[in-house]
Amino acid sequence: MRTPPPPSLEDLLKFYEDNWISQGYPSPEDESRDKNYGREILKRFWEIHSPNFRIPIALERGFMLDVEGIKVRGFIDRVDKLESGGLSIVDYKTNQELFTTDHLKNSLQLTIYQMAAEQTWGLPVEKLTLYHLRSNTPQACPPREETKLNEARQTVLDVADQIVKGNFPATQNNFCPCDFAEHCPYYRHQFIVAAPQPNVQQPLPGIAAAEAVERYAAIDAQVKELQAELKEIRQTVIDYCEAEKLNRVFGSEHEITYKISERTGFNEDEVKAILEPLGWWEKVLGFDPEKLNELLKDESVSDDIKKKIKSLKRVVSSFPQIRIKKHDAEDEQDE
Repeated sequence: MRTPPPPSLEDLLKFYEDNWISQGYPSPEDESRDKNYGREILKRFWEIHSPNFRIPIALERGFMLDVEGIKVRGFIDRVDKLESGGLSIVDYKTNQELFTTDHLKNSLQLTIYQMAAEQTWGLPVEKLTLYHLRSNTPQACPPREETKLNEARQTVLDVADQIVKGNFPATQNNFCPCDFAEHCPYYRHQFIVAAPQPNVQQPLPGIAAAEAVERYAAIDAQVKELQAELKEIRQTVIDYCEAEKLNRVFGSEHEITYKISERTGFNEDEVKAILEPLGWWEKVLGFDPEKLNELLKDESVSDDIKKKIKSLKRVVSSFPQIRIKKHDAEDEQDE
């Protein structure tokens, strides 16, 4: 059966115009800019792919993946059947930047798409692609191996378990704030402040919340200035002591003693050379979480053992952290 010709560029752009949705843009200028940009992306896409046009076996295909009784629902942008008989999955993205190799290799979305496609059609997936529309660049990788598929299944089960328990921790990313900002601990305060206030705001100990933020930021700036000045003066004293070969300098009311301190330690290889032949090396090694993570990725370790180890995960410590930034600043400062 012959493949029909692709739609003409005129037909493609007409379909684009007929289905354009204007709602949601803050201004006509913003809408016009995005619409023109989309039109250019489509033109370039047509120029690249119309010569090798092929009909996919599925577009926007809905799926319901079953993972040990947990149902995962989603949609795959495009599925092609390759000449080898296997499947190729394409997911179209409008991100600003190209995807890194690590993102492509570790994308849970692509992993789930592979599982869903193989469950739906009973054919092996041979190629996974994230298609970057802004640059019309396909970024492809081989299919996931069984270890990666098992990790994805476990992730689905873990997330389902957290949902059942009602645990929904907020995670910041490049898409914040989302449509549920009024429920998010990172943004909810904006909605509290914007809400109608009672005659007397309930203060923090001796100070209102909004005032506390500004006061904290002001003092934080002063502290940073003093720290910078202290560092500069400290170096001046050190330079003077070294130049004059002094160990102590005196002010009108204070004195500063200067000396070179040495930190002692052990060379690991040298100690190992002595202790390992005696069978004592293991006794001086501490628990290494990185080694444990490597063990969990080892294919020779059974899934049952991995599951038991993962079940031992606990919160071992917690600490408060404050980040300061101006509304229009890019970077945040940890405290």
